Amino acid sequence: MGNGVREGQVDFKQQDVEPVTSTHLPSEDNQEKKKVLNSLMSGALAGAVAKTAVAPLDRTKIMFQVSSKRFSAKEAYRLIYRTYLNEGFWSLWRGNSATMVRVIPYAAIQFCAHEEYKQLLGSYYGFQGKALTPFPRFIAGSLAGTTAAMLTYPLDMVRARMAVTPKEMYSNIVHVFIRISREEGLKTLYRGFTPTILGVIPYAGLSFFTYETLKKLHADHSGKLQPSPPERLLFGACAGLIGQSASYPLDVVRRRMQTAGVMGHTYSSILLTMQEIIREEGLIRGLYKGLSMNWVKGPIAVGISFTTFDLTQILLRKLQHSTNVER
Repeated sequence: MGNGVREGQVDFKQQDVEPVTSTHLPSEDNQEKKKVLNSLMSGALAGAVAKTAVAPLDRTKIMFQVSSKRFSAKEAYRLIYRTYLNEGFWSLWRGNSATMVRVIPYAAIQFCAHEEYKQLLGSYYGFQGKALTPFPRFIAGSLAGTTAAMLTYPLDMVRARMAVTPKEMYSNIVHVFIRISREEGLKTLYRGFTPTILGVIPYAGLSFFTYETLKKLHADHSGKLQPSPPERLLFGACAGLIGQSASYPLDVVRRRMQTAGVMGHTYSSILLTMQEIIREEGLIRGLYKGLSMNWVKGPIAVGISFTTFDLTQILLRKLQHSTNVER
């Protein structure tokens, strides 16, 4: 009888342990991997669609940012028209291939990192499964933007160079890397890195904070769990307007430092770059040059980006759910 009891205990323990090790944990791991993969795919698509939509405006803005010419809507239109006449329609998207090489990994990392940081901060502050409070919401966005910028910065440098130079100077993305490394040194690939990070912290923080806050307010007041696509576009546009306005002077400084080697300037630090811009062009006309164009381009791009990410996430979840049901 004693032997029978011992056998029963062994059987009980095996039944208790086996389901945990063989089904539960692997299932959770698979769910987490799928979640990360969905975020990466949705973010990559969001970035590509948004940047391609505003590429001509983005290129024109960069060309004004790195020159001493006075910006106006009329001059911006003339520049776009002259580029179209002299170099053709598709030249308005020059540098967009470099933008895609940068923005696809950047957006994928940023959106995925944001989802992960939200989860981590939610666990830390005790808001697991609920909307974060304002400060953690801002921190999650800032950390996501900083992570993405740190990992993809050289690609941003290459994109800026291609946007402001004639196509004879750089034939493709690889050519840009080779020429910069050979003629200016590898350190040049990280020129303007500090103002980029300083600009990304308020930009990404305020963008994600604004978008998440508007979605939460909408849910609280309308009773709907999810906003409609036009509402998402509007919330994203507001997020882009606020985020880009707050960080714009550092964006100008970043572009000047990135393109110094081909524009005949030497900028050694953020403060000296700002001082030179203000001395030559004035505070508003220098550090906020092209901001009015950014108020058109930025909200459109950010609105498309956030909306595309959310809708792609919803679509992928539905596809996965239908696949699981069929199984």
